[in-house]
Amino acid sequence: MVRYVYDFAEGGRDLAGLLGGKGANLAEMTRLGLPVPPGFTVTTDACRAFLTTGAEPDGLIREVSDHLTTLEEAAGRRLGQPDDPLLLSVRSGARFSMPGMMETILDVGLNDESVLGLAKVSGNERFAWDSYRRLVQMFGSTVMGVDGSLFEGVLDDLKRARGAASDLDLTAEDLAGLVEAYRNLVRQETGEYFPQSPAEQLRRAVLAVFESWNGERARIYRHREHIPDDLGTAVNVQTMVFGNLGADSGSGVAFTRDPSTGRPGLYGDYLANAQGEDVVAGIRNTVPLTALAELDPVSYEQLRSHMSTLETHYRDLCDIEFTIERGRLWMLQTRVGKRTAEAAFAIATELADEGLITPDEGLARVSGEGLARLMFPRFDTSAVGEALAHGLPASPGAAVGAAVFDSAEAVRRSAAGEKVVLVRQETTPDDLPGMIAAQAVLTSRGGKTSHAAVVARGMGRVCVCGAEEITVDTGARRFTVGTTVVEEGTVVSVDGSEGAVYLGAAPLVDSAVMRYFETGERSDALVGAVAGVMERADGARRLEVRANADTPEDAARARRFGAQGVGLCRTEHMFLGERRKLVEAMILARDETERERALGALLPLQRQDFGGILEAMDGLPVTIRLIDPPLHEFLPDHTELAVRIAAVEARGERPDPHDTDLLGAVSRMHEENPMLGLRGVRLGLVVPGLVAMQVRAIAEAVVERTRAGGRPKAEIMVPLVGAVEELRIERAEVERVLAEVSQESGVPVRLPVGTMIELPRAALTAGRIAEEAEFFSFGTNDLTQTTWGFSRDDVEAEFFSAYLDKGIFATSPFESLDRDGVGRLVRIAVDEGRATRPDLKIGVCGEHGGDPESVHFFHAAGLDYVSCSPFRVPVARLEAGRAALSGTGASDSR
Repeated sequence: MVRYVYDFAEGGRDLAGLLGGKGANLAEMTRLGLPVPPGFTVTTDACRAFLTTGAEPDGLIREVSDHLTTLEEAAGRRLGQPDDPLLLSVRSGARFSMPGMMETILDVGLNDESVLGLAKVSGNERFAWDSYRRLVQMFGSTVMGVDGSLFEGVLDDLKRARGAASDLDLTAEDLAGLVEAYRNLVRQETGEYFPQSPAEQLRRAVLAVFESWNGERARIYRHREHIPDDLGTAVNVQTMVFGNLGADSGSGVAFTRDPSTGRPGLYGDYLANAQGEDVVAGIRNTVPLTALAELDPVSYEQLRSHMSTLETHYRDLCDIEFTIERGRLWMLQTRVGKRTAEAAFAIATELADEGLITPDEGLARVSGEGLARLMFPRFDTSAVGEALAHGLPASPGAAVGAAVFDSAEAVRRSAAGEKVVLVRQETTPDDLPGMIAAQAVLTSRGGKTSHAAVVARGMGRVCVCGAEEITVDTGARRFTVGTTVVEEGTVVSVDGSEGAVYLGAAPLVDSAVMRYFETGERSDALVGAVAGVMERADGARRLEVRANADTPEDAARARRFGAQGVGLCRTEHMFLGERRKLVEAMILARDETERERALGALLPLQRQDFGGILEAMDGLPVTIRLIDPPLHEFLPDHTELAVRIAAVEARGERPDPHDTDLLGAVSRMHEENPMLGLRGVRLGLVVPGLVAMQVRAIAEAVVERTRAGGRPKAEIMVPLVGAVEELRIERAEVERVLAEVSQESGVPVRLPVGTMIELPRAALTAGRIAEEAEFFSFGTNDLTQTTWGFSRDDVEAEFFSAYLDKGIFATSPFESLDRDGVGRLVRIAVDEGRATRPDLKIGVCGEHGGDPESVHFFHAAGLDYVSCSPFRVPVARLEAGRAALSGTGASDSR
């Protein structure tokens, strides 16, 4: 039989796939001898079986009952025992951390009898009724489907009636009445009574946690974090310990290092007389963890010792939840903590310096996505004056947007193209869509371990929490600071690095990390950490990293950023601006003489451009793609021209003959599907002189650079080849012109000729194409379009969002390479191309060349280089190094 339940003492962190991250780590802490409240874990296998069939797996309830009996015998109490009840928490625990996205039910086992026993045995009647009202609220919303806001409304009404500022001001009698009101609400909304049977409570709670795996916020979070939908969640059933028993009790969240900056030390929040849910919900402002040294020095020292044990054991930043029950410390959870990009680089470097991990493991623990965040601009604080308000710097970065006060408005405005800042008293898991849509999150309550802080850090969102100067009025859709009123739609700037909020759009400056890549300046410890990681990545990687650059300026910047050449120089970008008129003249030429005159005017301009790029990349390869897009893209819009001519004719005037000629050319060259029309190699085959002009410009630029003492390494790439015959004809023309320039100049010009693989047929016939091609470069943008049958510009706006929602895509195939389809074509082309030409140089120059996930695929597929935009070169360098070390101690902190 399949086994579905494990005691904490039976597992370990190596069983995270089966027990979930939380259950595996509870088992690991139990094995380490830390004070963990006893319990057991229901496996992800059970969840998947339940979600597949809609019914409890055979034998599950019997297993749960057997493990509950063992728990009861060890405790000397039964679940819900009337005079001294054993109470349980039921918590989700997926393989990867999903903070607040699934459900928790506390105090399972309380009913009308056992609440009286709990009051008597604890000597605290208020505590007992407080625990019972929490159970009814959590069970009612999570298990029975009652809208959680209805419970909050009842509680708010009671606090107003009693003049209570917070829950703590309510008496035991108040809370007993609240329980009755909650139960009436459950009866009214569901038609059933709140269950009094502890066994029924436990059974339904476990199944409800299973069901929460497919809740909307959990699905949204998984999609954003690329967590597979088929993993399921485990359920952890654990003996309750209580932080709400009075001033000598409390709950907290701690980090072994600062998750925002990576600095060593104890960081976190503590809330006296509270349960753990109160801390992360941000309903009351916490005190810093260091304050616990004054409140309970014994527990504080024990916590410090346990935290040191865990960081040494896990060899990483640990995120810990704990409860103190009447002076006794209990460890409720640990996991490898989520962190900002800044903290990731700092921690990886420090742990390597301390010898806890190797430099290769440090490289595996950072990411290109995180590096990109560190390259974003920062606010120029010297130019903005006094901040409007200050809070805790929960997640660094600089963000500007219109203030909005609920998740739906954030999503609506963001979809319309507006940048927004989500402002709340505190966030809840239901705010996730708004947090994703917003540039930043700002809360007036909560600490660095609140829901807002933890989720924002994990997503890389800018976040300032606990800005107590701000009074948020969600009903009036505004916040106030003193006499300053900020209405919805007002632009604010949020500095998540300093914890500051400014009115208006603050000016930006380059980050220190960006300055490092531009100048080599190592201005602070973070830059030093980034530099060290980059050096290790460059030492480890096999893939070269080139840049897509069309100007000398872009080429020079790419080289400063570490590019090892230009993988794609798009010659058509040199035909824009004032030069467009010369292209028009070429298209409108009535005979060969006029065409040659137009091409002759373009020749020196192209030669100059190529010369500047070759100079900037002197000694490094520069792959120049011959003109690719349809020629009509260089002509005016058909409708615009027709309207202009019609307006002139309507006035009884004669249209400009040039406009008339242009309209004729545009009409003549109109194509129903230009992406699949006269472009790429086809242009070179049917437009006389075009290829010859471009090749001559390249060759003459090479001659000029050679005579100037340079080491030009130009490569000529023919685009959109689908048949080897196309390339054979075009290559003959290229070699003819190269031979002419060599003879005329006396400088031998021998340039490699290759092709861009961007059609499925090219990939499938790569063996034959390699007979004529000295190198391949995958144009994965067009290869994705032609493989899927998508026109990117059309489909992304039309239905991609629906495909993502329905799970057809995990992510857009234009952002991260489709490994099953496009990736298979890449592998076929690599294998067959090299079977024909073993020394075939192969790279990629589509946008995927700078995507972290895609870089790993290209490494595994055996490519020689990736090419991307200059600003993504550092990201690609880092990921190429990580790809070479795949599996070396990577810490997945999702």
